[in-house]
Amino acid sequence: METLQSTQVLISGAGPAGLALAIELGSRGIACTLIERNDRVGYAPRAKTTHTRTREHFRRWGIADALASASPLGIDYPSDIHFVTRLGGYPLSKIENAFNCAPDRNELYAEHSQWIPQYLVEQIMRDHLISFPNVRVCFKNELISAEQRDQVVISRVRDIANGQEFDVESEYLVGADGARSLVRDIIGAKMEGQYGLAHAYNIVFRAPGLADAHGHGPGIMYWQTNPDIPGTIGPMDRDDLWYFIPGKADEIDVLDQASATDLIRRSTGIDLQFEVLSADEWVASQFIADKYRKGRMFIVGDACHLNPPTGGYGMNLGVSDAVDLGWKLAAVLQGWGGSALLEAYEQERGPVHKFVIDAAVSNHATMALHSELPAEIEADTARGEALRADLGKKLAAGRLQEFQSLGVMLGYSYSGSPIIVSEQCEKPASSMHEYHPTSRPGARAPHAWLENGCSLYDTFGEEFSLLVFDDAHAGDVQRALADAEALNLPLKIVMLHDDRVAKLYERPLVLVRPDQHIAWRGDHWPGISVLQCVTGRTC
Repeated sequence: METLQSTQVLISGAGPAGLALAIELGSRGIACTLIERNDRVGYAPRAKTTHTRTREHFRRWGIADALASASPLGIDYPSDIHFVTRLGGYPLSKIENAFNCAPDRNELYAEHSQWIPQYLVEQIMRDHLISFPNVRVCFKNELISAEQRDQVVISRVRDIANGQEFDVESEYLVGADGARSLVRDIIGAKMEGQYGLAHAYNIVFRAPGLADAHGHGPGIMYWQTNPDIPGTIGPMDRDDLWYFIPGKADEIDVLDQASATDLIRRSTGIDLQFEVLSADEWVASQFIADKYRKGRMFIVGDACHLNPPTGGYGMNLGVSDAVDLGWKLAAVLQGWGGSALLEAYEQERGPVHKFVIDAAVSNHATMALHSELPAEIEADTARGEALRADLGKKLAAGRLQEFQSLGVMLGYSYSGSPIIVSEQCEKPASSMHEYHPTSRPGARAPHAWLENGCSLYDTFGEEFSLLVFDDAHAGDVQRALADAEALNLPLKIVMLHDDRVAKLYERPLVLVRPDQHIAWRGDHWPGISVLQCVTGRTC
């Protein structure tokens, strides 16, 4: 029996979460093997929005510019949401700069969101992985079984191309293997929640001339609201590639190329030559796993949580899972992190998953605004015009939380984590829509553009960073460095002489984790116990 060379971490699944974990580990010198049973190509849209937080991770990895360059519609293409009766019909209302995709510099974040198909996102990530000699990517390889033996995990893997099976020995196994996760089954985790919030189809088609055949202006989504064939439609990629998600999916008996083409024509009211490339069926549900770990085996991404696509949170949530688990695994493998780091993975990400799932479900509920339409909604009459004006106002107000949800993207906190030195203080006001930066421990570090034009985040170290806003704390800095050296902890000192940023951070000393979340803040360095806590050694 052939055996792969032993690896420190085996990752099953090369979607965004698995790729992100491999990048996070690879950038820290950890040897990992990434296996994937599919070839990860095709037209299926999957996710199309890469959120600000995800692109901030891409910036940290050095590939945010590559992602921007891969934008099929152009990075300056308006990310507007149009509500219309039909693509070839009446306008109702519009939400501009959905998901904060505008490339204009914003003080609140280091990177704007981006409208780009998931398959292009994955390609950028795969291309980056080539730069890591310690990362091996094996497509057409699938996990069959796994078990923990003492201090290692033995996984049985099958090469789909030739049918051969072999064992892989690793210190850790991570399942980034999606909604039907085998690793989730292996660790005995159960998904809890609700199946079947909605039934839908994704239709991808080529439509030369469609962008010029309507008068609504450029946008990324056109929500067609009519009593006949409602649905969402929009541009997806170069070469006139579009996507269409028809409403009333439960009434569709058969969906082949002819029927899909007919649906597009009826829904848009535009008669062009449409070439249907794919039609995938999916079901929107909300689930979360009852546990994310067993011993040396973990699950991330869709393997441990599923939510309706409203808001575009799923892929982005999985990437942040991988970031959280990735730096912690690396810290433990490199010897400066304690076991409490790994215990904190579920403790930190679980509440975030619940928060985001609730937001997605709330967004999903607002789609009821598109139903029970009066028959005259498309009438070319004064009453029809009045009905459209009223509906447009309701849609613009009711759907805003989904398309401008910076509070969901950036506002979550790990304040209850055992590896955060939490404070007893009032939490800042927050909502799905609004994000209020805070340096309260557990929160994402407040962002700022420095006087030299650089992002504050670009000054942070790869591991922990101590931000120092006052030269009077030289003694505290020396003590912190001595404590870090005693623990073999990489610690970068970031001296900042910027009153505006100092006011934003509120304390003269602020400790930032590798994932850019605040671990501790204070007026004086309290001693080695802080570092022991935030590195999972003791609290």
